Amino acid sequence: MLDIAPLIDIPFDRRHCCWFCGEPSNQEWSYIKEAHTPHPSLTVPCCKECLRLAKQHKLTSIWDCNMAVKDELMRIYEKHLVIGINWTKQELEESEFEDKVFGGFKKSAWMMYEIARDRVNYSGWTLSLNGIVLDDYGYNASFSFDGVNYRSVSQAIQFYAKQFTLDKRFLEDVIAIVGKNRFGYAVRIAQINIAAVPELKKQVLSDLREEHAS
Repeated sequence: MLDIAPLIDIPFDRRHCCWFCGEPSNQEWSYIKEAHTPHPSLTVPCCKECLRLAKQHKLTSIWDCNMAVKDELMRIYEKHLVIGINWTKQELEESEFEDKVFGGFKKSAWMMYEIARDRVNYSGWTLSLNGIVLDDYGYNASFSFDGVNYRSVSQAIQFYAKQFTLDKRFLEDVIAIVGKNRFGYAVRIAQINIAAVPELKKQVLSDLREEHAS
């Protein structure tokens, strides 16, 4: 049986927008709550790319998931975003790039930068279900662990996965189940299962879900 969650309220002027990045939406994604999730299960409209990213980076709330999706968009479109660091729109327009190799870059570079920038900067509307605004409990994307402050729990996961050669996706899946308040525990689980085959990791996740079921 498929998990079904209610669709969030969508303002009229954003009825065709991806909640994550603001691009035209043609998909929906259901965030099914865990025992620690600070909001009910819900469904958000999204574009195809953000749907793929959200599924991979659920984490511990829709707000943490949103930050992880933004981090991934920044990584994927890093070369596009760098255009805005190295150039201004006027500089590109006045550049002497006219040959076949660079002429296309001159015509499309600033547009690619603006699209990437706007997607990363996009602020989804306040979440509400049936007219009732969801309390974000003063949500702050920053995350602290073991005396170090990170921009987000997503950034902390990336750091630990790299430093300890952990399966990043598995670590994310564990944290999605146990919650970011048990980050250290999740890291230990990932370390213990560092050489585990995929079938065993699936069993570990299944056991954790059963143990943490609400």
